Amino acid sequence: MKTVNVRQLKNNPSEALRAARQSPVLVMKRDHPEALLVHLDDDDLLAEPGVRRALATALFREQSLSLGQAAQLSGLAIAEFIQHAARLGIAVVRGTSSQTRDDADTIEAWRTESSQPTPVR
Repeated sequence: MKTVNVRQLKNNPSEALRAARQSPVLVMKRDHPEALLVHLDDDDLLAEPGVRRALATALFREQSLSLGQAAQLSGLAIAEFIQHAARLGIAVVRGTSSQTRDDADTIEAWRTESSQPTPVR
């Protein structure tokens, strides 16, 4: 495992990313571990039990992935990922109750309109 300090990472991130293709790179800040760079094409790492789910959960929590993207990355169906997130106390529906109600009304209006037969011209 290669080690770089924050200054080295800042000055040459490409070098750290290239090194991460070979093995994880530990980023140090004032002689303390700060982060771990792992190349995501490492099939061995992503095949480890729970790694995909943990990565998807973290990215969803930080709002870097949508619900669908997180479910796909985790290898779970959307309903299963929703249950997984709920067990961890992660809100799946974000926003106020008013916004959620407005969204539900919009979906219902769309469903009603889309179920109407299209007039023939």
